Amino acid sequence: MKANIGIPENHLETIGLLLNKLLADEYVLYTKTKRHHWNVEGEHFYSLHLFFDTQAEQIEGFIDEIAERTRSLGHFAEGSLRHFLELTRLLDTGKSGSKASEMIQELLQDHETIIGQMRQDIDHIGNELKDVGTSDFLTGLMEQHEKMAWMLRAFLK
Repeated sequence: MKANIGIPENHLETIGLLLNKLLADEYVLYTKTKRHHWNVEGEHFYSLHLFFDTQAEQIEGFIDEIAERTRSLGHFAEGSLRHFLELTRLLDTGKSGSKASEMIQELLQDHETIIGQMRQDIDHIGNELKDVGTSDFLTGLMEQHEKMAWMLRAFLK
């Protein structure tokens, strides 16, 4: 049954695709964060090991929230790795080095990519597609990514 929530079906289709792209981005970021959690080495191993795990847990929560938002709008939430890799806007070089500063820089770049994309999507969804609920939802997620990026930046100083 289609959602009858006052948003035209073609707008819901567009929003569903944008949310699935964000879902893919978050899943790729989650995977990278866990990879770095498992493989970090060096002087700050323990603090970074815990830090990466904490960020991965936050991202895992985002993934669930985005999937549920997508479903609440009447769309299927992607869940296959193949589809995530097709939809993501993040690069995954597959590098598995253990230099902490490179790990942090990679994650920071991904958070900033997601933040930039979310800023565009928030405006488009709220103003053009007339879904202020999803726009507000994305604003909250973006603010959490901004805080996570700030914390990553602090490690690089």
